[in-house]
Amino acid sequence: MKLFKPLIAAAAAVSLSFAALPALAQNEIKISHQWKQGTDGRDKAVRVFVEEVNKADPSLKFRIYPGSSLIAKPTAQVDAIQDGSLEMAVYPLVYATGKVPEFSITLMPGTVKSMDHAMRLKNTAFHKKLQEISEANGIHIVTWWWTPGGFATKDRVIAGPDSVKGLKMRAADPYMEEILKAQGASIQSMASTEIYPALQSGVLDGLMTSAESFVSMRIYEQTKNATVGGEYSLFILLQPLIMSKQHWDKLTPKQKEIFEAAATKSEKFFNDGLQKEAAEKMVETFAKNGNAVRPLTKAEYDAWVAKAKEIAWPKFVKDAKDGQELLTLIQQVQ
Repeated sequence: MKLFKPLIAAAAAVSLSFAALPALAQNEIKISHQWKQGTDGRDKAVRVFVEEVNKADPSLKFRIYPGSSLIAKPTAQVDAIQDGSLEMAVYPLVYATGKVPEFSITLMPGTVKSMDHAMRLKNTAFHKKLQEISEANGIHIVTWWWTPGGFATKDRVIAGPDSVKGLKMRAADPYMEEILKAQGASIQSMASTEIYPALQSGVLDGLMTSAESFVSMRIYEQTKNATVGGEYSLFILLQPLIMSKQHWDKLTPKQKEIFEAAATKSEKFFNDGLQKEAAEKMVETFAKNGNAVRPLTKAEYDAWVAKAKEIAWPKFVKDAKDGQELLTLIQQVQ
């Protein structure tokens, strides 16, 4: 973590009031996200990205809006990105599967096996195809940020697929929801910002979400069991910094190079540093707050993946025009 402390300190010192943006018109570049300022890694990584951009081009002007302070509903951010009223956002692409079913590949159980595997997907044919689909829907993927996660519940340990029967669950993705429903769970769909009160009120019994959200949103206060950590994870999610394609196209070629270089720096900070730390902190924090913590065993993981291949993958291929191609391309990278 010592390697990243200078970046954190520098990022925290970034001034977000710069001179007018020449290629994007005179208005500042707004960056919206739903997480807490200064404590959540997604907010920290945004500030690293902004700092790196401004080292190369101080004329660019940004303003970051954390904690849903610009757009109240996290899912509404993609509408604003698509119509160009918002320039940038940190956005789990699975929130937009109603618009773009292909985005479910970014949380498809059994496809991405680890954070290292997720990193190996960058700049592959899979990455290029996902970017092509995204841009066709008005969104440019700027960073390749991935987050590990897992299960947490109020009254029952999650192990293999049979263990969710009768639970009210949140899964973050419609295809994981299909698997849970097939195993006897009922589904409540919601953004991660709604999880805590849903657990508190009894709307939810359990959920899947990222390590960052488990800790920064204090989910552990409302649960008693966590199936997290370990070698096998069903929850590895792409949560990139995205940009409106309209505004990406207004950048000069040099500015695009600057953005891409800043994205690479932010990815090292986020994936190599913050997320490994976040996964460890997730396990530690659950345990410290009285949760029984365990990882999935290989047999349990294999059982979940078998269900994914039986239920989720075929439905994804049927629902998404480019679903089969994405599944084929992601499996080519080991």
